[in-house]
Amino acid sequence: MRVFDIMSRKPITLFRQDTINRAAQVFHNNKIDGAPVVDNQGKLLGIFTKSHLMEVIIDNLDRGTLVEELMTWDLIKINEDEPIEKALETNVGRLPVVNSDNELVGILTRTDLVRGFYLQSQEVVGELTTILDSSHNGIIAVNQDGLIITFNAAAEKIMGCKSTEVLGKPLIDILPNTGLIGVLEDEREESGKKLNIGDVTVLTNRSLIYKNGELKGAMAIFQDISDLEKISEELNIVKNLNKELDAIIESVSDGLYITNGKGDTIRINSSYEKITGIKSEDVLGRNMRELVAEGIFSESVTFQVLEKCESVTVMHELKSGQRILSTGNPVFNEEGKIVRVVTTARDVKELNHLKEELEKTKQLSKKYYSELEKLRLQQLELDDVVVKSDKMEKIIDLALQIGGVDSTVLITGESGVGKEIIARTIHKSSKRSKNSFMKVNCGAIPDNLLEAELFGYEKGAFTGAKSDGKPGIFELADKGTILLDEVGELPLNLQVKLLRVLQEEEIMRVGGTESIKIDVRVLAATNRDLDIMLQEGTFREDLYYRLNVVPIHIPPLRERKADIAPLSYNFLNQFNKKYNINKKIALETIEYLEYYKWPGNVRELKNLIERFVVMYSQDIIEPRILPKKIKEMENKETDIKVTDIIPLKKAVSKVEKDILKMAFEKCSSTYEVARVLEVSQPTVVRKRKKYMI
Repeated sequence: MRVFDIMSRKPITLFRQDTINRAAQVFHNNKIDGAPVVDNQGKLLGIFTKSHLMEVIIDNLDRGTLVEELMTWDLIKINEDEPIEKALETNVGRLPVVNSDNELVGILTRTDLVRGFYLQSQEVVGELTTILDSSHNGIIAVNQDGLIITFNAAAEKIMGCKSTEVLGKPLIDILPNTGLIGVLEDEREESGKKLNIGDVTVLTNRSLIYKNGELKGAMAIFQDISDLEKISEELNIVKNLNKELDAIIESVSDGLYITNGKGDTIRINSSYEKITGIKSEDVLGRNMRELVAEGIFSESVTFQVLEKCESVTVMHELKSGQRILSTGNPVFNEEGKIVRVVTTARDVKELNHLKEELEKTKQLSKKYYSELEKLRLQQLELDDVVVKSDKMEKIIDLALQIGGVDSTVLITGESGVGKEIIARTIHKSSKRSKNSFMKVNCGAIPDNLLEAELFGYEKGAFTGAKSDGKPGIFELADKGTILLDEVGELPLNLQVKLLRVLQEEEIMRVGGTESIKIDVRVLAATNRDLDIMLQEGTFREDLYYRLNVVPIHIPPLRERKADIAPLSYNFLNQFNKKYNINKKIALETIEYLEYYKWPGNVRELKNLIERFVVMYSQDIIEPRILPKKIKEMENKETDIKVTDIIPLKKAVSKVEKDILKMAFEKCSSTYEVARVLEVSQPTVVRKRKKYMI
């Protein structure tokens, strides 16, 4: 700052020809104690002060004496361009200021100097504040009493408060966790400390402030590293992704060869090294053209991809003579330019091996298909499905197999053998399983009502008909399955109409005039010999062949004795749950049941087990409570030749033992023996133990 900036301009002056009297009037009127003396051109000549007036009084001089006679000619002055610090070197209360031509331009008083230095200090403070506020880092300073003396703009942003609100206040009250007061109290400096202030993470350095060796306060610089923390987190995520990518690339069984958009090799995985025998250190950083020129590759799929901008597959030979199938795929950036080419490599020899394995797998799949179909039975949740004998296993396999098609099935067998259960198995293993399964007993409905029951009727079709008509079972079974039980009982007139339904896939209600399309799978069941009925003319031949697309004959229970024991246990469990009891059946009782002929088949067995459960109080169903007709069946006829008379009990034991020995010689397990001898497996185990076979 220059003298010119702070001097008092247009000062009151005296001329050398002015009298003492005028000088006194000027001092009195302007309340000054001195004035510079200039000539007519305004150039400084000297200075006249109150001291000179005092000389006039003391020396009793004439008041008309001229100023030039008493003024001080040799005076101290300062140039207007001098810095204000220069004025401090003089000890003058009113210092004349001249320009380069020695012309008086102003007066510099002590007041002017004080104001100048104040303005200069304010300017310095302003510059310092600007510098502090320009800092990206927050700066807080406190004096020795812990009062805030500096709080820059960055600190305002980080701390969330204005400097005007905190300056002069105790830091501990405003921001208690800065750690700065601790630094001041312990007189120890800290650096690189991480601190969380609200949602902001900062790195802070805390320093002490000394002046002339005396502690004056402390300051802290806060660097907002929230963005750096986010960048660090993102960097860690990228690092983890790179690790995962590395792991994925290395775990791929195919060889991977990666180049940039110029064909320079940037990566190959270990599988590529294994397949081709080429080491990564031999190709990394090298261009594909160079590698092809050296004969390492017969051709480059990479450059074909770069030229065509699409996936390319080639068969090429390596230097070793090995044939490799390579497929190159381009990777594009946002601008549509290829930045990477990823090539997968497969050993042709290995591919051929895999092809052979695939063919073997297909063959095995066909072999296992039927086995898997068997396992599906476990998920059908069918009631009363118990299969043990070979005959029934084959029937269930067939039922599951034809469940996948919509062919008509004719199920035959004696009454009570389980024809409905097989029909339900076919339905539940079919694509119609989620739709309805409708059963109609053709022999239980009078002929005059059966047609309306099957095909429905329109309103007013006959006396007693509902006013709005009624859909028949075929309509109700739409998209599902219908079982025509006892189909052999159908009268001939309905056989004709049923044949039309099977052929045209449409029905007409009784009393109706329009056909109704239906989508129904038809299963038929009968216990009658339809071949005889065909000869007698009581069953239509065309309908028979239409129904008998897939025939299933269920053998009677007497021909599948291996099913008797599991069926018995199954029925016993059902009735135990139904009546909330816990009865058991003796093995000897099972043996008697296995000898019986069962004219009523499975239905008779089920009814007998229920009778045992509800009528007898004993917990164990023993042979003594069996009906007489069943106990008598044990002594069935055999072809065994008797050559001598021995006790009956001994003879029976001998025959059992011999037969069991023969069976175990031919069979590999107790289950197989039980199947051959048509008894239960527990019976075989017990007899084997008895005879120590």
